[in-house]
Amino acid sequence: MHIAEVVEAAEAPGFWESVFPWLGFLGAWLLFAGPVYQAAVELHEEGFDEDEQQALRSRAAELPPPPRISAWWWLLPPVAYVMSVRRSKAWRREMFRAIPAEQRQHFITFQNKAAGWLIVAAGAVLIAIKETAELVEHNAWPGWAFAPLLIPPFLLSVGYTVSRMHRTRQLEAAEE
Repeated sequence: MHIAEVVEAAEAPGFWESVFPWLGFLGAWLLFAGPVYQAAVELHEEGFDEDEQQALRSRAAELPPPPRISAWWWLLPPVAYVMSVRRSKAWRREMFRAIPAEQRQHFITFQNKAAGWLIVAAGAVLIAIKETAELVEHNAWPGWAFAPLLIPPFLLSVGYTVSRMHRTRQLEAAEE
């Protein structure tokens, strides 16, 4: 194909109107893939080593589990739910007090980063869903075409992150 043919095709009526929905679709899925990958990288760097994980597990095992609420309370589900949440929170507070301040701070930092990246990725996936719906609508495809367009980019985004993190762990293990 010659450059003149490419220019002529780009100047054809409707060409850019057909390209822009695809660009929005691809861009939105990249906006999802980026935070998912960056979250994995940062949480891996922030992560707990085996000793820290074992220390947390042993401390958790030392504490008695939160007392269960009576099954009768589930006749009033909102009350049972509130009671269950309060007991779980009290147990978590006790668990938190039982770990050293440095580990506590590390855990808080990890949790905050995870929550932040979860919010960013959730927003990005919502934009990607919207852009996918607009692509289907623009091309006047049937409604069933929507789901098959969602699954591959989602799996590619997550799969890319998993494979990169696996490779990172392999390289780190090779250094040791």
